[in-house]
Amino acid sequence: MDIVIKNEHDIEKMRVAGRLASEVLDFIGPHVVAGITTEELDRLCHDYMVNVQGTIPAPLNYAPPGYTPYPKSICTSVNHQICHGVPGPKKLKNGDIINIDITVIKDGYHGDTSRMFIVGEGSLAARRLCEITFEAMWIGIEQVRPGATLGDVGAAIQKFAEGFGYSVVREFCGHGIGTKFHEEPQVLHYGKPGTGVRLQEGMIFTIEPMLNAGRREIKEMPDGWTIVTKDHSLSAQWEHTVLVTADGYEILTQSAGTPANPRLKTQAA
Repeated sequence: MDIVIKNEHDIEKMRVAGRLASEVLDFIGPHVVAGITTEELDRLCHDYMVNVQGTIPAPLNYAPPGYTPYPKSICTSVNHQICHGVPGPKKLKNGDIINIDITVIKDGYHGDTSRMFIVGEGSLAARRLCEITFEAMWIGIEQVRPGATLGDVGAAIQKFAEGFGYSVVREFCGHGIGTKFHEEPQVLHYGKPGTGVRLQEGMIFTIEPMLNAGRREIKEMPDGWTIVTKDHSLSAQWEHTVLVTADGYEILTQSAGTPANPRLKTQAA
């Protein structure tokens, strides 16, 4: 396994790319309203990335082995769509939940982050799923420090999520990131403490748990990209890009509008 340890130059570039990716989510949030289509969200984000930020939308025409080129600049996964939802003509309606996944390239480096948005009020069940998935991501992030293992990250997420009756998607995971969109290591959101890759300072990877309200089984749609829950249950995902520091972690995908770690409020109370 060839894991790239980032130097100070790399890290500084990744901070910039990560902040820019997060700022796309800040920008698009107010537009996530009933009546807008996901392809309109894609157009707005594309224009913002290219014309305002001077970044490259990494998903556009991205084609890993065995896949046709991805046709859009962002991923929009609505309700029972788990990940890689392709923007299209369907309009959002009140009560929908949507994950918007942004990856930009700036000066050759990738910034990758996603957030959940609720259209209108949203049901109690939908809001709860989004909140628990957000907290699950943070619980995983809090395991990150030199000497810990990726198994510690996955086990913490799995234990927390399953404690609320949610299931963890296993076929898709976090990943190393840098000058390449997807690098080693793979970051599973389930596992056993003390197993897997041992973390060391300078590693950068995403933590992006996908939790389903129902069973964990998935299905790929005919477009070859969109992944949905097999039982049609709701799914949620949050994602940050994380740097392993000398004594813990640093979130690289932060901006003015980034939602705060909910666990800090709990710990302060």
